[in-house]
Amino acid sequence: MTALLDTITMALGTLRANVLRSILTLLGIVIGAATVVAMMSFTEGLRVKLGTDFAQLGAGAFQVQKWPAMSFGPRDWRKIERRPDLTREQGEAIRSLPHVKYVSIEEYINNQPQKLTTRDRATKQNIDVCGGLPDYEPANGVTVATGRFLVDTDIQLGRRVVFIGADVADALFPGMDPLGQEVRMRGVPFEVIGVAMRKGSMMGQSKDGFAVIPWPAFERVYGKARNTNIAIVASSPADVKVALEEVEAKLRKLRGLAPQDENDFDYYTNDTAAELFDSLARMVAAATGGICALALLVGGIGIMNIMLVSVSERTREIGIRKALGARRARILSQFLVESVTLSVLGGVLGVLLGGGIALGAKAILDVPASIPAWAVVLSLVLTGGAGLVFGIYPAARASRLDPVEAMRTE
Repeated sequence: MTALLDTITMALGTLRANVLRSILTLLGIVIGAATVVAMMSFTEGLRVKLGTDFAQLGAGAFQVQKWPAMSFGPRDWRKIERRPDLTREQGEAIRSLPHVKYVSIEEYINNQPQKLTTRDRATKQNIDVCGGLPDYEPANGVTVATGRFLVDTDIQLGRRVVFIGADVADALFPGMDPLGQEVRMRGVPFEVIGVAMRKGSMMGQSKDGFAVIPWPAFERVYGKARNTNIAIVASSPADVKVALEEVEAKLRKLRGLAPQDENDFDYYTNDTAAELFDSLARMVAAATGGICALALLVGGIGIMNIMLVSVSERTREIGIRKALGARRARILSQFLVESVTLSVLGGVLGVLLGGGIALGAKAILDVPASIPAWAVVLSLVLTGGAGLVFGIYPAARASRLDPVEAMRTE
């Protein structure tokens, strides 16, 4: 143990003797370790946040849409555009399935955000207005903060009432009670009957900028939507898979698809959304691994270079030590430990730099970041391994020096 500590002290002494050279040598190692920690921190933070955000669908909920809700990789968008619309009648037909509890049939204005106004104020044109049903509440994980949600009577009578998200309430009624207030959509007045509990943001986009009105009133104001989205809640969270199979089979039959035809609609659940993100995370990890490998290669070559220079500068010292009885294995281990010490030091600096970048981005830019312990350990293992691999040749060269010839070196 004493010999190991002495060797580590000697390695740090070598570093202090040539500070600038050592810093430049370790730059590749630092960049590699910082890349791993920073990128994995951002990926892990995003994974944790999306795991929470995806829960907005509610327990046992999933959605069926004409358009993919999220997609990574190439898609044939022209083919998707030619898909038949999902109709209200198809949504109503799903209600009879044995493992389906709620069906929320939702109409939107061609996915175009709208502006809501009062006599004195207006929102930005970023509000999602939905013509919906009472089932919208459980199917979309909405929680009522004040007031109430839509009820069947609102739908049957086509009442001009609106349930709004927290962002809408903040913009139109700051410091006021929104209940009973008037909101206008395209000049048509609606009475606020409820406000949703704040849901936060997802992928940097607020989930509180929405308004839900009875679908008959929606069609009078905005016209009948050609396509609808359908959100479904299974009879229990454990029945999601069965309910999804029933819905898929029912829609395929209603839409006239042959057994060999692929689905002409998309669906997603909390699990499928998580799987999509995991595939993205794997691509990010692969890219990060490539950058890290390149940085470690550059850093490893730098360490090999500085160790070869160190062997040349200390040739006489090595000769004296061997003449005094130091064995070849002792010289070999000394230079290997020095190489690993230098690279691990670079790894520690890289971990601190990467962690600082992640935490700084989280504090300043509100970017989700969470530093995983495994990324720190992986960085240190990789940098230590690079020092070991690239230190073998200089260490072997030092251990093979002839003591007599080495002592003659000035």
